[in-house]
Amino acid sequence: MSMRERGADGFGGVVLFGPPAAGKDTVSAALTRLDDRYGQLTKIKVGSGRTTGYRMAGHAELDALRAAGRVVLETTRYGNTYAIDRDDMDAMTGAGRVPVVHLGSVDHLRTFNAAVREPWLCVLLWVPRDVCERRSQERGDRDTADRLAAWDEALADLKAVPQDEEPFHLLMRTDHSSPSATAAVVAKAHAEDGRRPARPGSLAALLRGGACDAE
Repeated sequence: MSMRERGADGFGGVVLFGPPAAGKDTVSAALTRLDDRYGQLTKIKVGSGRTTGYRMAGHAELDALRAAGRVVLETTRYGNTYAIDRDDMDAMTGAGRVPVVHLGSVDHLRTFNAAVREPWLCVLLWVPRDVCERRSQERGDRDTADRLAAWDEALADLKAVPQDEEPFHLLMRTDHSSPSATAAVVAKAHAEDGRRPARPGSLAALLRGGACDAE
């Protein structure tokens, strides 16, 4: 299965895909600094824990959004439920902005791509496992072990992608370029509305070469 080509109006937004500490938040912020039309889409969260960066909601509100057909993607992790509201995306694009969505599962990416009205630019941000560990420790995470487990899951998930499917337009090692440089490449690709995904086999090559810096 190959990625759907863009529609006549170009990409609808940007998906940043990657494991913990790959730089999704950092690159999103760099995109906004580069061009303030880009903005990270606020996800709905039902549950507990961190509230910053989310629109907190209750189960009844989420049920109502489901019934109205507004839930583009719904995921669960750490006992919480996260959802993307189509109206939030439409509000951003209607205001001339470019929504940026963070995803970390290939199945979620497939579901998202099937639900949106036009293709989005899909970017894999990748770092080796040892870089993930170092970044997590440097920023003071208390759950580095969990983040490494999530990195392992992401690697297995990406390795399971069929050879004839290339789910990403761009594959980027964020330990090889600065956030601003990465953001510039993403913005250029989005502006150019490239029709083609990454070259066949390039995902497998990235994963082979980027499992560990020592390889």
